[in-house]
Amino acid sequence: MSTLEGKRILITGISGFVGSHLSRYLLDMGAEVFGLVRRRADGVVPKNICERCSDAHILEGDLTDISMLAHALDVAEPDVIFHLAAQSFVPRSFTHPLDTLQSNTTGTAHLLEAVRIKDMDPKIVFAGSSEEYGLVITSRAQYERALERYGVVFPEPESIPEVPIAETNPLRPMSPYAVSKVHGELLMRNYHNAYGLRTVVSRGFNHEGAGRGIMFVTSVITSQVMKLKLGEADRITIGNVNALRDWSHVSDIVRGYCLLADKGKDGDVYNQGSMRTHSVLSYILLSLEQAGWSVEAIETMRGGVRVEQPTERDDSEMFGVRFTKTKVDRMLLDDELEFVPEHEGIWVHTDKGKVPVLFDSRRFRPAEVPILLADTRKIQRLGFVAERPLEDIIRDQLNFFVKKENRMLA
Repeated sequence: MSTLEGKRILITGISGFVGSHLSRYLLDMGAEVFGLVRRRADGVVPKNICERCSDAHILEGDLTDISMLAHALDVAEPDVIFHLAAQSFVPRSFTHPLDTLQSNTTGTAHLLEAVRIKDMDPKIVFAGSSEEYGLVITSRAQYERALERYGVVFPEPESIPEVPIAETNPLRPMSPYAVSKVHGELLMRNYHNAYGLRTVVSRGFNHEGAGRGIMFVTSVITSQVMKLKLGEADRITIGNVNALRDWSHVSDIVRGYCLLADKGKDGDVYNQGSMRTHSVLSYILLSLEQAGWSVEAIETMRGGVRVEQPTERDDSEMFGVRFTKTKVDRMLLDDELEFVPEHEGIWVHTDKGKVPVLFDSRRFRPAEVPILLADTRKIQRLGFVAERPLEDIIRDQLNFFVKKENRMLA
């Protein structure tokens, strides 16, 4: 029997991508789930709730209103709180930093203070983020480039490379969103140390799957690939294809959250990820392959950079970790390859002709996180195993966009 079976669970952000998947998982194991949802002016129930967790108890509430939170706690009487609610889209945090800080930082403080004032004792699992690590140094050359761009790197790296990223890595947040998550995490840890609240922090690396918000890069890619396949588009438009991310399937992350609610040490911090890293470019190329193209080569539209068999698999060890990557991933990690806006884009040579991938400068972040690769050995000691490969994520997302109404959102 699961230790969460029969428990009363409160999920903030239940209508979000992860919240709805987590709710379904908990309901299926026999937990009683309550979800906090902001009231909508049109009174419409969010789509994710209708599709995945209609049998959860939905409570109206707003993290910026501590009185509403106190009422939600009275109704739910939770044994466990999963605090997922946040403004989580990094690019929006650059254009709306105050809104992001209000939702993510002040909202977290209100939740903790409501629990403290009411003398409740739930386990609180906080959705931190790998974005908190920010500027991770992988090589001396990359460190020199960062110094040239920013003038200073603080904290200074004690050793290079700083990957895989352990919980003890320095935090160098590179966006208002990342700053808000650092603040929220520190509040969680402080409320444990100062008031004895049972908090645990999950620093989740990128997690994806069917229904991921259309503004997130994996959905941007897979929606465009499906439009290409169905003749609704003739190109892919994207921002920085060099960025490397540790992508997990949402189902793995959901299991990790539940494991932390059960076995996570109060006051502690745990990474959640897959312990592999892939580039945005690989995500595009592998999505094309999963959709039926055979990728033969890539070539920049300007500059004459060409790579044959770019998706050829490489199982070699990097940074002390053995994981499957593509040929272009390996070249990017070895500083043998970099794509810049001056290239204008990439021609993907396939068995069905050339596919244009155009670079859109508007999609580049003002300050970029170059690489995320999780060291998950700490949560593995609690029994966690990442089960789903990258191809599963891509297939689920492509299948989601087969449905016309989902493509229309893109």
